Amino acid sequence: MVFAVGAVGGAATEIGPWYRALNKPPWQPPDWLFGPAWSTIYLCAAWAGVRVWQRADATLRRQWVLAVAINLVLNVLWSVLFFNLRRPDWALAEVGLLWLSILALVLLARRVDRLAAWLLAPYLGWVAFASVLNLAIVRLNPA
Repeated sequence: MVFAVGAVGGAATEIGPWYRALNKPPWQPPDWLFGPAWSTIYLCAAWAGVRVWQRADATLRRQWVLAVAINLVLNVLWSVLFFNLRRPDWALAEVGLLWLSILALVLLARRVDRLAAWLLAPYLGWVAFASVLNLAIVRLNPA
């Protein structure tokens, strides 16, 4: 499921003329880095999910499934807002919810498996970095 959502999010992420024309901060990573970064994040998240599923009771499993579903919707929604609707400002407003949903996953995972929680740390960190990058792009491209 994580990889399917990754594919949908990837399809919604069009690096086309509109995106290339945006002013971006000099510290933005090169475009080629985003694919390997997200692939690693999704691999770690899937591994964390398996570990949580194997160790959780029925109640925590239900909470986990709901938290993952919310997170995956928010993950795809960010790409749609930023790239498809070309609204970095709306994406910036939404990314806080995405980050909080990742934090919820970390806290749920931590209840049953510390390694699973740590496996989600790259996702949390990357989205925190992406939030700052999103803010910089909004500031560099008013209206």
